[in-house]
Amino acid sequence: MDNPVIQVNNLCKSFLIDGTNLEVLRNINFDIYENEFITIVGPSGCGKSTLLKIIAGLIPYNNGSVIRNGKSVSGTCLECGMIFQDHRLFPWMKLKENVAFGLTESKISKKERNNAAQKYINLVRLEGFENAYPHQLSGGMASRAAIARAMATNPAILLLDEPFGALDALTRIHMQKEIQKIHKEEKITMIMVTHDLDEAVTLGHRVIVLSPRPAEINNVLTIDTGNGHYAGTTEFNHYKNILYKHFFN
Repeated sequence: MDNPVIQVNNLCKSFLIDGTNLEVLRNINFDIYENEFITIVGPSGCGKSTLLKIIAGLIPYNNGSVIRNGKSVSGTCLECGMIFQDHRLFPWMKLKENVAFGLTESKISKKERNNAAQKYINLVRLEGFENAYPHQLSGGMASRAAIARAMATNPAILLLDEPFGALDALTRIHMQKEIQKIHKEEKITMIMVTHDLDEAVTLGHRVIVLSPRPAEINNVLTIDTGNGHYAGTTEFNHYKNILYKHFFN
């Protein structure tokens, strides 16, 4: 087996709140390999988003280690993109400017930045809206724009923190298909936090199941994608029932 692109070893994280030490993550261990799509589920408030932000280098951890492509994580880098629960587009910028924003500090020319932005605008099927402002986009379009912005820096790893949580059911299904298409075409390692068990099974090659806080790993469920795992199929219901039993025994 290839070397993992992410290694999380005995990871512990606590927050100091009003003088009290609040333990959030306890002895988290897992490896993630190139081109995998990993989904993470767990009770609300258990630390899923905290785990994702630690992998991204956005917040420090207390003990253990997080290795990204052979190097200890210490701060953010362009090889690791992140999409948050809200789209976080700058309201004063047009769509193409938003998508190109992550490249402003790079050494490439303005023309190259524009070309990269246009490539990913096309990839998420937003061509024709390059000059639209965020308030002129629907929720699904704004989510696609956020994906394009994260992709424009050409990350090897894409972290997604419940990016479709605020969307209606039909738009959410459409966005799941979009992210599957991007994962297949761009061959990026993806890690998504979700509260939706259907979404976890639909997208994940493996599903990491976290316990209530302080979060520990209850299970790592491997999805047999070769047999298909679409909603309503026997395989899909089998995997979903396993996850369901973790939370509703």
